[in-house]
Amino acid sequence: MVKMVTDSAMLLAAGMGTRMRHLTKSQPKPLVKVSGKALVDYALDHLEGAEISEVVINVHYLADKLVRHLANRSSPRIKISCERDTLLETGGGMVNALPLLRDPFFALNSDNIWFDTGKNVFELLSAYWEPSKMDALLLVLPRENANNYNGAGDFSLDANGKLIRASSGKAAPYVFTGIQLVSHNLMKDSP
Repeated sequence: MVKMVTDSAMLLAAGMGTRMRHLTKSQPKPLVKVSGKALVDYALDHLEGAEISEVVINVHYLADKLVRHLANRSSPRIKISCERDTLLETGGGMVNALPLLRDPFFALNSDNIWFDTGKNVFELLSAYWEPSKMDALLLVLPRENANNYNGAGDFSLDANGKLIRASSGKAAPYVFTGIQLVSHNLMKDSP
C-alpha cells in the first residue's frame, strides 16, 4: 500500500452545468443522478474509500440545494468554499479555497464517475508525487480507455514523460481525468 501524501481534497462543484441544461435547470450538476445516485456522491465515496478525511467543496449555482444535500453526509468531513456571488472557475476556486486546504491536496471534478481497476487513483498520484519537481500532478489515461469520451484528447508526453498540452484541433493520446494532486505553490501570487 502506498502512503498517501495528504488526506485533504477539493471537489470542484461550482459550475453552471450549461451543457446539461435540460438536467440542471432546477438543480446543480453535482446533484444529477446516475443510477439513482447523485454525481457528487460517487466522488465523495471514492474520497471516503481512500481515507481522505477532509473535503472542501466550492458552491455557486443553486448552492443551497447542494449544501443541503451535503449536510446528510458524515464522512468525509466537508467544508464549503462559497462562490455564491461570483463564479471563480477552476483556478480561482482553488485560490479562494486555499485557506481551507492542506498542502498538497487532491482536486477533482464533482461530475466524474470512474472505476478503480486494481489501483486507487489517489494512491497512484501519491506514489508519483515529487514536490521538489512539480506543483501539480495530473491523472491522465489513454484516450481509448476513456469511456464515453469522444474528444481528440488533451495531452501527449515528451521524451522525459512530461505532459504537453495538445494543440487546438490536434489529436492527442491522453485524456485528463479531472483528478490531480496540487501544491499550494501552483497558486502562489495568483489573483
